Amino acid sequence: MPAPYSLDLRQKAIAAIESGQSKVVVSQLLGIARSTLTEWHNQYRSKGEVAPKQGYQQGHSHKITDWHEFRAFAEAHGEKTQAEMAQLWPDAISEDTIGRALKRIGFTRKKRRISTPNETRKNAKLTTLS
Repeated sequence: MPAPYSLDLRQKAIAAIESGQSKVVVSQLLGIARSTLTEWHNQYRSKGEVAPKQGYQQGHSHKITDWHEFRAFAEAHGEKTQAEMAQLWPDAISEDTIGRALKRIGFTRKKRRISTPNETRKNAKLTTLS
């Protein structure tokens, strides 16, 4: 999400509109959409200020906030599947969220043997050729 326009720019735009310039001229002069100027002007008329909104949440709320606690949980339950780990987590959480969190902390879980059957056959052929 882009950063909001500065308060100084907002105040200059409203001052220009209040002095009698049209919104079209001000929008072209400052490079701001006319609809944005209309929103600012309406906000100025109703509240007396044009400051950007403060304190609103950016992004979604995260289910896992304490990463040290999650790392300890992952180490304790690393042998379980993501679905099982999701059921064991204290809050309601999906297995996809568990997977993303495991990736974020760099926790990998290799679930297969070191040598696969194809590698075993390849290695057997190489030893018989030697």
